[in-house]
Amino acid sequence: MIRVLFVCMGNICRSPTAHGIFEALVEREGLGDRIEVDSAGTHAYHVGNPPDRRAQETARSRGLEIGHQRARRVEGEDFLRFDYVLAMDQDNYHALCAICPDGMEEKLQLFLDYAPQLRVREVPDPYYGGPNGFEQVFDMAEAAAAGLLEEIRQRHL
Repeated sequence: MIRVLFVCMGNICRSPTAHGIFEALVEREGLGDRIEVDSAGTHAYHVGNPPDRRAQETARSRGLEIGHQRARRVEGEDFLRFDYVLAMDQDNYHALCAICPDGMEEKLQLFLDYAPQLRVREVPDPYYGGPNGFEQVFDMAEAAAAGLLEEIRQRHL
């Protein structure tokens, strides 16, 4: 079983969107029994809450339901459980570095490294913006999810 964890700040916008997109892609490709997907946040602001209403609406408009997810805070133990710990931006990457156990650093990456064609490395936080920001996040996450699945296929399946 390959385990993937998506991480943003509050686990209500970017990481649940990436979680939902990647999980749907994995299921669509018939790999649900071989790849486990989860998401978390580096801060505990929204623990127990569903994804932001705007993230849910954007996902729903694209045929994806993410409302069942609940925010949680990432823990150092997640590095032991997951094979990929994917940060949405540099701030969250550095927060994850601070809790990453020695010898687990290779598991930590920026999510958009799997979408080099986008020519950016960070998924912008749409929280304080309008709906267009959530659309942009969805598009970026779709591109990176495809690249990530290709990487997993080549390395592990």
